[in-house]
Amino acid sequence: MATLPLFAFFVIAFGLPAVAIVIGAFTVSSDAETGAGSFTTANLTDSVSGAYWTALLSSLKLSALTALIGTLVGLPIAQAVVTSRFRMLREAVLTASGVLANFGGLPLAFAFVATLGNAGELTKLFHLTDHGWTLYSFSGLSVAYLYFLIPLMVLTITPALDGLRLQWREAAQNNRATGLQYWRFVALPILLPSLLGGFVLLFGSAFAAYATAAAMVGATVPLISRQIADALSGNVLVGQGNLALALSLDMIIVAVVVMAIYLPLQRRSARWLS
Repeated sequence: MATLPLFAFFVIAFGLPAVAIVIGAFTVSSDAETGAGSFTTANLTDSVSGAYWTALLSSLKLSALTALIGTLVGLPIAQAVVTSRFRMLREAVLTASGVLANFGGLPLAFAFVATLGNAGELTKLFHLTDHGWTLYSFSGLSVAYLYFLIPLMVLTITPALDGLRLQWREAAQNNRATGLQYWRFVALPILLPSLLGGFVLLFGSAFAAYATAAAMVGATVPLISRQIADALSGNVLVGQGNLALALSLDMIIVAVVVMAIYLPLQRRSARWLS
């Protein structure tokens, strides 16, 4: 009985909008006055063709690249924190990671524009524009995403690193294994589900991000979230609301696939490290 309010909130806040998106994605309005519509698959067909398909591929590419870099950079940082003898350093890094992992949207875009934009402080100090640097590009947006993805990876992988038992390292050393061999044959195989789960989590976070890209690069980098906003606001064509719902359904399908991969990996990692 105590969980009924939670389930009711889930149904209202997530279930009803999801049903509306699915219905709208397969509907085309035929009566402007009554809002009546008819069944169609044209919206879904259009959502995976032309500029919309390009935006979807660009979003997938951006998410996969930033998630991979965030995983590779976040792991050694988390390992350094876990093995540090200074407790205050661990607490400071984890606290900062918790703040930075949730720092996004317009504040993050403004911070990067002021720092690495065309007239940013670091841009002028190091003459980055002379070396071809521009913040308002795919690479610039990737750097901005890494600002919150790397801390998120540190928070995600730290509990898994804490679960590595000292006895495993000692057993490897007693069998004359080097530090590299220990990580290759013992630690990394155990951490692999957690690493893959962290990668999937970072991928989902980057794929769903909108405000930072919208404020910083606009339409310079084609993203599926920007296409949805343009379709809803009628910036390109009027009356494309159902197409926007079809694009949203595409994002939901990607999110479902991501969660289908993440949850089994999380359970498998928990069994090893418990």
